[in-house]
Amino acid sequence: MTLSTGWGSWLARATASILLFELVSGFAITFGPFHPAVSWGLLLHTAAGLITLAPLAWYFARHWKDYSGQAMSDVVLLGYVGLAAMAICVLSGLVVTWQGLFATRTSAWLRYLHLLSTLLALAASVPHIVVSWFRRRGSEAARPATAWLGIAGLGSLTAVIMAAVLTLAYGGIKYRNEFPAGYNFLYGRNRPFAPSLARTSTNGAFDARSLAGSATCGSSGCHTQIYDEWKPSAHRYAAMDPIFQGIQNVMARQNGAESTRYCGGCHDPISLFSGTKNIFVENLTGLDGYNEGISCVACHAIQKTDIQGNANYTITQPGEYLWQWSAPDTAGALARNFLIRTWPAQHNRLSKRVYKKPEYCAACHKQFIDQEVNRVGWVQLQNQYDNWAASHWNKKGDARVTIECRECHMPLVDSTDPASGDSTDYNRNAGDQKHRSHRFLAANNFVPTLLHLEGAAKHVELTESWLRGRIGIPEIRDKWAEGPVVKLRLETPPAAMPGQRVPVRVVLISNKVGHDYPTGPLDMIQSWVELRVENERGEPVFASGRRDDRNFLEPGTFLFKAEPVDQYGNLIDRHNLWEMVGVRYRRSLFPGYSDTVEYNIVCPSGGLRVPARTIGDVREFSVPALKPGTLRIAATLHYRKIDQFLLNYVMGESAHLTSPAVDIAGATAQVTVAAKAIVATKANVATKR
Repeated sequence: MTLSTGWGSWLARATASILLFELVSGFAITFGPFHPAVSWGLLLHTAAGLITLAPLAWYFARHWKDYSGQAMSDVVLLGYVGLAAMAICVLSGLVVTWQGLFATRTSAWLRYLHLLSTLLALAASVPHIVVSWFRRRGSEAARPATAWLGIAGLGSLTAVIMAAVLTLAYGGIKYRNEFPAGYNFLYGRNRPFAPSLARTSTNGAFDARSLAGSATCGSSGCHTQIYDEWKPSAHRYAAMDPIFQGIQNVMARQNGAESTRYCGGCHDPISLFSGTKNIFVENLTGLDGYNEGISCVACHAIQKTDIQGNANYTITQPGEYLWQWSAPDTAGALARNFLIRTWPAQHNRLSKRVYKKPEYCAACHKQFIDQEVNRVGWVQLQNQYDNWAASHWNKKGDARVTIECRECHMPLVDSTDPASGDSTDYNRNAGDQKHRSHRFLAANNFVPTLLHLEGAAKHVELTESWLRGRIGIPEIRDKWAEGPVVKLRLETPPAAMPGQRVPVRVVLISNKVGHDYPTGPLDMIQSWVELRVENERGEPVFASGRRDDRNFLEPGTFLFKAEPVDQYGNLIDRHNLWEMVGVRYRRSLFPGYSDTVEYNIVCPSGGLRVPARTIGDVREFSVPALKPGTLRIAATLHYRKIDQFLLNYVMGESAHLTSPAVDIAGATAQVTVAAKAIVATKANVATKR
C-alpha cells in the first residue's frame, strides 16, 4: 500500500520544499547580515508560512494517521517530538506575525521561542528521517527518498532565487553619499566638516535622506508619543530658528559660507553632513535639514562623543529597511513597519547606553571659539557640561545621589510607546511603562510660538512652568530641591525715619539648576532683577529693571549676562561670536551659589534730594517726600531668551517682536516710615516662591 505521506507523495515533497525554504530563510534572518535580500526573505518566509499553513497541517495530520498504528520506537518518538516542536514553532510564528502587523512591537521571548522550537524540530526531524530511511534503505518504500530530497531542494532554491530577483527589482533607496560639485574642503579633505568637530564614520558625505524622515517614526504607530513631544522642541527647530538663520547668514557673508559649518554640527547636522554648508546654497541648508534640525536619526545614529564640545561626535549612517521613508497608510509603510517589528536588531542599534551619560550631551552643550573661527585664539563659550561636572549635583560613581542631564531635561513620563521600560537604569525596570520625554524642556518659550509649531502652546506653557520650578520630577524628588530654580530673598530693615538710608538687599540663590544660571549664549540671554517701591496708596516711588515701550531694559538694571568683545575691544552684541576674543563682563550663578545686589533708598525727609548714582552693585537714589507710613518693596527675577537689540537686528524692528519674559521668582517686604527713629534689631527678610 502506498502511503499518502510517503517519500513518493507530492504532498510530502511539497511539504519538504516549504519547510526547507522556511528553515533556510529563517536562519538567514537570524544569523545573516542586515541586507535587502534577507528582508525580502523575511517577507517570503512569512507569506509562505501563512499561505501553506493549511497544506502543512493537512500533511502532518495525514502523516500521523498513516503511522499512528506503529509501535513506539526511537523513530516514532522523534516524530512526536518534532511534531510538538513544529506546532510550537507555527503558533509562535503566527503570534509574531500578528504583532508585526497590528501591534507596536513583537515580544522578544516569542521570537526566541520561534527560533528555539525550530532548532528543536530540526534536531528531532533530521534523525527521524535519516534513521527511518536507513532502516528501509533496501526496501521499495525508500527508493523515492532521493527524488524527495532533490525536489525539496529544488523547491527551496526556487524561493531563494525569487528573493534574489525581488532584491534586484527593489533593494531600497540608493543613497548618494557624495559631496556636491564644487564643495570647498577649506581645511583639507581629511576634515571635510571643519571648523565643526563633527564627523561621519566614513569621513565622507551622507545623503540627507538617510538622516531625515522623523515623521515616519511618528506615523508608524510606534513612537507617536515621542514624536509629538519632539515636534515643538528646541532640537526640532534648531536649524529653522529664524534667529539662528539670520546670524548664520551674517556669518556666511562676513567669513564665507564654509565657516557656518562651525554651527552645523549642533544646529543643522543633516545639512552639514550632506555638504550643503557651501557657497551658492540657498539658506545654507538642505530642505530636510531645515525642517528637522536635530532629527530622530541624527541624534540616535551618533556612535561616540567627546567632552571637548563643538559637536565633537562621530555619526554613522543607519542601515535602511525596505520602504524606509514610505508615506503613512501605504503598502510600503505597512511592509516597513512589519520588517522593523519582526526583525528589530538593526533598529535597536539606534538605542545605545551612551545616551544615558552626560558626556553624550557635552558634545553640543559645550562650546568654544578657536583660531580657525576668530583668527586670534581659543575662548570658552557656554559650557553646561563642565558646570554640572564640577557642581554638587555630580557625585561621581554614585547614580543614586547624582542628578544627570536626562533626569532633569528628559524626565520620565507615562508611556504607551514601544520604547517604554528600561532595565539598565538603577531605578527602573523593563515594565515601568514610562519613557524619557523628548520635549527637552529648557528655557526657550519664544521660537515655538514664532514658528507656529504644532503643539507650541502646550510646550511654551510647560517651559514657563519649568523655568519657575513648578514641574515636579518624582524620579529625583529625594535628591533634588524644592521650590523655584533660583530662590530670591529680600532683606530690608523693619523701619526707617525720614532722611535715613534704607538698605535693600536682593539675594539670589541657585536652588536646583544643574549648571550656571542662566546658561547658554549669555550675550543674547537676559535675566535681571526688577525692584519696585510704592507707598501705602500704591503710588510708585521708585523702580529699577523696567522695560520701556520698545522693550529695552533701563540703564542701571542688575543683569545676569555676558558682554563679549572682539580683538579691538568692541562689544559683541549681534551674536557675532566668530569675532569674539574675550569677555569684558560676565555674571551668572554657579549651582548652589548665591549672588547679591544692594540698593540704598533714601527715605524722604521733606524735600531732601540725593542724586541717583550707581557704585558697583549698589544703586543710590532719592524718592519724593513721604509722610510717615509704609514703603512697599517688591523684587522680581525675570528671564528672557533673546535681548531686544539682537531680536531687532535679526528680525527687524518693524516686526514688533519681543521675547516673552518669565518671572522666575519674587519677594516682597514692607518698611515702616516713622516720624521718630526706630532702632532695628534685625533685618526684615521676606521671600516669596
